[in-house]
Amino acid sequence: MKQDIIKKIEIPEDVTLTLEKNEMNVKGPKGQNRIKIYHPMVSIKRENDTIILEVKKSSKREKKILNTLRAHINNFIRGAKTGYECQLKICSGHFPMNVSIQSKQIVIKNFFGEKIPRKAKILDDVEVKIEGDIIKVSGVDRDKVGQTASNIEQSTRRANFDKRVYQDGIWIIKKAK
Repeated sequence: MKQDIIKKIEIPEDVTLTLEKNEMNVKGPKGQNRIKIYHPMVSIKRENDTIILEVKKSSKREKKILNTLRAHINNFIRGAKTGYECQLKICSGHFPMNVSIQSKQIVIKNFFGEKIPRKAKILDDVEVKIEGDIIKVSGVDRDKVGQTASNIEQSTRRANFDKRVYQDGIWIIKKAK
């Protein structure tokens, strides 16, 4: 039996949220997020300090979409309020690796003695700091922080080598939560 589903999201006091047609702006102490939210079956309304997501006569598919949109909105609100941080560890046992930041890229030199440096892209609105053998990736958007950390980790990937034996590389030690 199809039924109506209504989900409510509370907006914290230190976060301002504006909803215009299909676009949502979230501003908080850590920064600002902008997301386009639209699905023909889901209606999004704002009443006072709550956002109301509603689906009329929903099926399993609409319920999944509604919960996905709710999770995205919660991530954006939390990101604007507290931000997200991911940590990576530089592990170099065989050859000393040199890691530096150059104009929206991380450059990894002397990885396993390679002459050509490896590069990883840093996405927009993401801040990267290198402190000793720890790389800290922080930002407001959870997806961009995670993708940047993944880009860095994948840049030191070696195909057809056993990770248990060749442990050199840059590894994620703390995910963005």
